[in-house]
Amino acid sequence: MTETLLAHEPVIQFGFFLSVLVTMALWEVFAARRPQAVGRRTRWPANLMIVVLDTLAVRVLFPVAAVGAALMASENGWGLLNLVALPAWVSVVLAVLMLDAAIYFQHRVFHAVPWLWRLHRMHHADLEFDVTTALRFHPVEIVLSMMIKVAIVVLLGAPVLAVLIFEVLLNATAMFNHGNVRLPLWLDKWLRLIVVTPDMHRVHHSIIRRETDSNFGFNLPWWDRLFGTYRDQPEKGHLGMTIGIEDFRTRRDLRLDQMLIQPLRNSVLSSGSKVTSNGTVNTGKVV
Repeated sequence: MTETLLAHEPVIQFGFFLSVLVTMALWEVFAARRPQAVGRRTRWPANLMIVVLDTLAVRVLFPVAAVGAALMASENGWGLLNLVALPAWVSVVLAVLMLDAAIYFQHRVFHAVPWLWRLHRMHHADLEFDVTTALRFHPVEIVLSMMIKVAIVVLLGAPVLAVLIFEVLLNATAMFNHGNVRLPLWLDKWLRLIVVTPDMHRVHHSIIRRETDSNFGFNLPWWDRLFGTYRDQPEKGHLGMTIGIEDFRTRRDLRLDQMLIQPLRNSVLSSGSKVTSNGTVNTGKVV
């Protein structure tokens, strides 16, 4: 079974990825949560291209990625879960939970350490919040994240099945909770007890820094509640809040080349259309 999973891992992940992406994109068309001042034609080409670059970078630098690291750990008896005798299903559940907790803390570190924030802020600099925002990560951040993930997988001795489940869940829930989709408030209230919902994660993309530094979870919502980073609602409401960060608010900043060099930049130095905090668009030099 392990060999079969490893052989088909890219197909499995891509199949789930494409299915969730298309589902969320259609959902956003028919039940959008917020109107968008900056449309898909402006944002989506670069957001989708960045995920192609990220995938190529990971596949070139990590041919076996996290699932392959789990197989190596299993074959060599490396990691915590390989040192204790547990039922297979218990090891899988524990590994998924611990991997999710690790990603939560990694996310917090990428906000707290200035040079890591310079990489991560590209994700937050999107001027709207929808399913493609979930794909918008700098390739260097993706490579660093994969290095961290591989190290955690080996240290845990996470089973191959657990890592594959976690990878599929992480990608699927990230696209779900970045969706510009409308859920009934009663459903969101109960759903966010077991998974991060779009309304919960949207707070994390607020331009207000104290809101940006909250709701770090991508998959499970429990870590934010447990470690004091949970924020129920944005201060200005979901329709009144401003998405993004202060420094990069022009349409030019949404271009792929500008996204890639953004970690090297301190501020917006170019002329262009500035999307203001109330969602209108002004022209002029932005500094």
